[in-house]
Amino acid sequence: MFTGIDEVDWASLRHAYGSAEDVPALLRGLASADAAEREVALDGMYGAVHHQGNVYDSTLACVPFLFSLAAREEVADRGGIVELLVSIGSESVGGAGARAQAAVRAGAEAFVPLAGDPDAGVRQAAAGALVRFLDEPARVLGLLRQRITVERDARVLLALTEGLGLFVRRHPAHAAGALDLLTTQSAPPYDPGLRLAALGQLALGAPGRLPADLVPTAVRLLRERSARRSGVPGEPDRWGADTLVGRIRRLRPSDEEGSHLLRTLHTALGDRVDDRIALLTGQLASPDAMDRGNAVWMSAGLLRAWRADYTEPVALIGAQLAADQDPLRDAAVSVLGELFELAAPAADDLHALVTTRPDLWTHRWERGTPTLGGCVKALARSGDARAVPVLAQLLAGPVTPGGLGFEVVHLGRAAAPLAPAVRDRLGRLVLDSPEVVERAAPLLAAARALGCAEAVPEVRRLLRGAPGDLGVRDRLVGQVVATLDALGAAAEIAPLLRELLTTRYAPVAAGALWSAEGDADAVLPVLVRELTGGGLGSRRLAAEQLARLGPAARAALPELRRAARSGRVWERLAAGRALWHVGRDPGPVLPVLRAAWQENRLTRGTVARCLLDLGPAGVPLRDLVGTELAAARRHTARAGGYGSHDIAKDEALLRTCREVAAGW
Repeated sequence: MFTGIDEVDWASLRHAYGSAEDVPALLRGLASADAAEREVALDGMYGAVHHQGNVYDSTLACVPFLFSLAAREEVADRGGIVELLVSIGSESVGGAGARAQAAVRAGAEAFVPLAGDPDAGVRQAAAGALVRFLDEPARVLGLLRQRITVERDARVLLALTEGLGLFVRRHPAHAAGALDLLTTQSAPPYDPGLRLAALGQLALGAPGRLPADLVPTAVRLLRERSARRSGVPGEPDRWGADTLVGRIRRLRPSDEEGSHLLRTLHTALGDRVDDRIALLTGQLASPDAMDRGNAVWMSAGLLRAWRADYTEPVALIGAQLAADQDPLRDAAVSVLGELFELAAPAADDLHALVTTRPDLWTHRWERGTPTLGGCVKALARSGDARAVPVLAQLLAGPVTPGGLGFEVVHLGRAAAPLAPAVRDRLGRLVLDSPEVVERAAPLLAAARALGCAEAVPEVRRLLRGAPGDLGVRDRLVGQVVATLDALGAAAEIAPLLRELLTTRYAPVAAGALWSAEGDADAVLPVLVRELTGGGLGSRRLAAEQLARLGPAARAALPELRRAARSGRVWERLAAGRALWHVGRDPGPVLPVLRAAWQENRLTRGTVARCLLDLGPAGVPLRDLVGTELAAARRHTARAGGYGSHDIAKDEALLRTCREVAAGW
């Protein structure tokens, strides 16, 4: 297995964390008789040698030894080794990726006997490897057909079915035979899980071969599969070691196979949103808790990406809050917390959970301040006034949960009774605490949202020692000044604001001083200085403050025009908005708005608000608004990630666009 391993100069090779001199020990660990040692070794391979899909020179040096290990039947857990080889050869990124693919492809013949290996885990991993790395399509299809005929392990059969789907997509000229096999597998007498897998692969590669009643069929098969699974004892936990691989496997869904089957189908359906909602609704109404849990997690992806009427599925997600299974309930809470006002159909269920489970009002961590519990957060974000009494109790408690103030913002006028408690909490902040910034920021946001003028003394207190002796509170200055400005109390700190005009807080201080005194001569030179020579953030802030001055800032029009033609998109957009408020001429403004809209979709909310300000003068951009309102995909939808407020931002954009269109 390890012939030649000591002849490799591993110390001269590299992996993610430096010298690869530890790699021989990892390779030998993969062959250990001890299960924990094997898992630690596999963890090291993924964590260093193939870190986050990257390939290093040490990764390439490992490939021959990994093939040798995979071929030795006496080595346990070889399925994981084959999976690692497949990952190195097909998912690698970076400059060495092509060499890694070539190295694995050069050894691809080894996958042929592995496809018939006595170990089911090896056969399962080898099925897709045949399609990825063997270069003879006719032979590959013959091997898949042969293995399907003799295979009896359900998981391996699923892998072979996925291999057929991959074959269809990789070799369209040879796809007919594979499609015939998939069509056969999608019908009786095959197992419901296998039929679901075949339908998913047909949906990805040949949607024309799908049955007309796809969604009812998929829901029925899902329930038949669940009924069969409920009578089969679960697999024992083989991943007990505290390693990266072990933790990842423990975090997988309880029914990972079912989750994967339905995820494939949802992915294939793509923009067929009505079908996907119907499929989700069927999943969420399943008598099987695992099916409902898979549906809850899959709903998040659909809701983040597509605009539709989600009333029914959201109500069904809310119904999971009463589940006896903590993972199902927690999944529902997590998804509902992303929906903001779209969670309204689940508000009664959220309120019921909040009422009956006060232990869930906060989430306690091993270290640090407790944070607001997910169920309370979701209820507040939905705009439901029933969250107010709970937030009041938490504000009155010994420690305010982190982030609570940020959620007050979503309750509108219903949150007014919280104003005294917010003021009290601001007054109790320890000014020299290292945590003062973390604790003050949410409370300041709440004070601004509530218009809590009574809290002005407590807010001013946060500036004690400014501008030279603030310590950690230096990071709060901008927020404190903005809060006092919003509360109409900027005049009370006018002397301090003048001192701040020469600091990095100059733009926000100048805006507040304008609110307090209305003296353009005092602030205009400062804002022009920051617009033309300030840092990245200062230039944008300066433009935003110039917009507040309106016509009083006409002397800054030449600099604003220049700023609107150069710089980063957010700076240009802020300058364009200021041009309108200062000069009232839509001519130079409209091109800036159109360019920002098209260049960066995340500017669209700001652009739409600018169009609201322009009124009829913005009509030349009606095509942007009309196209957005007609689009099915959220403007915040992104591949490979998401932000916690993406849905809320998209819904806000739609509301603003409707308001803009109604005013034209």
